[in-house]
Amino acid sequence: MPGAAWFPGATVNYAEHALVAAPSGTAVISVSQTRDPVSLTGGQLADLVARARGGLSRMGVGRGDRVAAYLPNGPEALVAFLATASLGAVWSSCPPEFGPRGVIDRFAQIDPTVLVGVDGYRHRGRPIDRREELAAIGAALPGLRSTVVLPYLDPGARPAGTLPWDELVSGPAEPGFEPVPADHPLYILYSSGTTGPPKPIVHGHGGILVEHLKMLALHHDMGAGDRFFWFSTTGWMMWNYLISGLLVGASIVLYDGDPAYPDLGVLWRLAADTGITHLGASAPWLMACRRERTAIGGLPRLREVGSTGAPLPADGFRWVYENVEEDVRLASISGGTDVCTAFVGGVPLRPVVAGEISCRCLGARVEAYDEGGRPVVGRQGNLVVTAPMPSMPVGLWGDADGTRYRAAYFERYPGVWDHGDWITVTDRGTCVISGRSDSTLNRGGVRLGTADFYGVVESVPGVADSLVVHLDAGDELLLFIQPAPGATVDDDLRATIVDELRRALSPRHVPDRIIAVPVVPRTLSGKKLEVPVKRILTGLPTDRAASRDALADPRSLEPFEALAAERAAT
Repeated sequence: MPGAAWFPGATVNYAEHALVAAPSGTAVISVSQTRDPVSLTGGQLADLVARARGGLSRMGVGRGDRVAAYLPNGPEALVAFLATASLGAVWSSCPPEFGPRGVIDRFAQIDPTVLVGVDGYRHRGRPIDRREELAAIGAALPGLRSTVVLPYLDPGARPAGTLPWDELVSGPAEPGFEPVPADHPLYILYSSGTTGPPKPIVHGHGGILVEHLKMLALHHDMGAGDRFFWFSTTGWMMWNYLISGLLVGASIVLYDGDPAYPDLGVLWRLAADTGITHLGASAPWLMACRRERTAIGGLPRLREVGSTGAPLPADGFRWVYENVEEDVRLASISGGTDVCTAFVGGVPLRPVVAGEISCRCLGARVEAYDEGGRPVVGRQGNLVVTAPMPSMPVGLWGDADGTRYRAAYFERYPGVWDHGDWITVTDRGTCVISGRSDSTLNRGGVRLGTADFYGVVESVPGVADSLVVHLDAGDELLLFIQPAPGATVDDDLRATIVDELRRALSPRHVPDRIIAVPVVPRTLSGKKLEVPVKRILTGLPTDRAASRDALADPRSLEPFEALAAERAAT
C-alpha cells in the first residue's frame, strides 16, 4: 500500500447488483418531515432508475462525468445515484442543510456536469427555502450544463433555467448498465472540512460492492426480509452504507428529518411503524435518549441496534439492553469516510461487551501501533491497517500522481494506513476507540483519550454535551459544558464533574477550567470539533480553523472566538 489493485481485468457495475438483488416487493420506504411517505417496490425502483438514466443521458451525461446532488435523504437521491452509477458517471452529494460555501468547497473540486437539488425543506415544522442557495451553487460551478430541481417544499416550484425532476424521469426507458473496471469511480465523498479544505475521496465500484456485501451480510447478518435503517443525511458516508442494504436483498428505510423532533422517540416510532430489523444511529443520539429517558415501545422485529460517529460509553450499552430489547444485538462500529465502511464492528458470533467493539472486521488487518510502529495488545496505540482493504480509496479527485493521498494516510508509517484514531485491542479481541489521535490530550507527558472524558462527564445529571481540549502552552486542560435544559453550569455542577472525573479516571483528568457554552460545536454528521476549537483558542482565525457551513450550528464557534480574543488581550 498504496497502489494495491483489486480485481484487475474484471468489469462490474454497482447499480446493476443493487437493482438485481433488491426485493421484488417493498424495496424502499421513505419517510419525511417535509412531505408524505413514499414506498417503492423493486420493480418501481428499477423503472425510475431507468427513466432517470435516460434523462441524464439526454443531458449528455456519460462515463466519467460527475453528477452533483443537493438533496435530502429521499427516494429521488437514491434514484439519481443509481442512474448515475448505471451510466458509469460519478456521484457526489451534500444535504440541503449545508450552506452554499460548504457545498461549493466540495463540488467546485470535481467540476460536475449536472446539479440536482431541492427548492427547500422543513426543519422542525418551519419551511427553509433553498432556491437562492441552489442558484448560488450552480453559478459557482463553471462546467455545469444542466440543473434539475425537485420541488420538495413547494410542488409548484420551477426556478427559471432548470429542469423539473418529473421531466427528468418522464420518458420510458430500458434499463442499462455500463460495465466499468473495479476501480472506476462510483462516488466522491468528502472529509469533514473542519480542519482544512475537504478532501474529495474517490471510491470505486468493485471495492464498495465487495466491502458492503461483507459488512451487511456477515457482520450485520442482514438479508432478504430484513429492513435496514441508519439515520443519515446525504452528506455522511452512512447514507452510502444504508443504500447498500439493497445488495443483500433487504428493504431500506430512508428518513429526512430531525431525529430529535418532535422528541427523541421519533426514530423508535419509525422503527415500530415500518418494521425495521436493523436500526442505526449515532452514539451521541443514543446517549441523548438515555439522558432524556426516552420511552421505547415494543419493537419485536428489531434484531440489531447500530452505533457509530463517536465511541459509545458502557452506560449507552446498558441503556439499550435495559430499555430497547434485552435480546437485541448492539453493534458499535468505527470506520470512516475514507474507506466508507468500518474497520472494527459487531458480529453475531462474538459476545457484546459494554463499552467495547466486538471485533476487528473481516478483511481488515487492524493493529494498535505504539510510538515505535510496533503492534501492541492491551494498551492504547494508533489505529493502523497493515494490509490492503477493497474499499480503500482509489485516490483523491485531482491528485493525479497520488501525492495528497500518500501524505494523508501513509506518511507516518510507509506502506501502512494510519487512520488517526486511538485504539486498544484487548487480549480477547475486542476493541476500544478512545478518540482522534490529532485531538489527544497530552497532559504532563501522559496521553489521555477524549472518549474517556465524555463517557464520564456526559453521564453527570445536568450535562447535555461536552468538549475537552488541551492547550500545550501552559499544559492547560479546558472542559466546555453544554448544560441540559433547565440546568446551570454552577459551582455545584462543576464540583460534581471534578469529583466524577477524579473518581472514575484520575486526578490528571481534572480540568483547569470548566466553561459553559450554549452548544457544543459539531459537524452535520455529529462529530465534535475538538481540533478546530483548539486551533481557535491558540490564535488561528476561525475561518481558517473550520468551515461554518459544515457545522450543525454555524454560530456554535462564537463563544470560542470570544474566549480566544479574551485570552489574547490578557
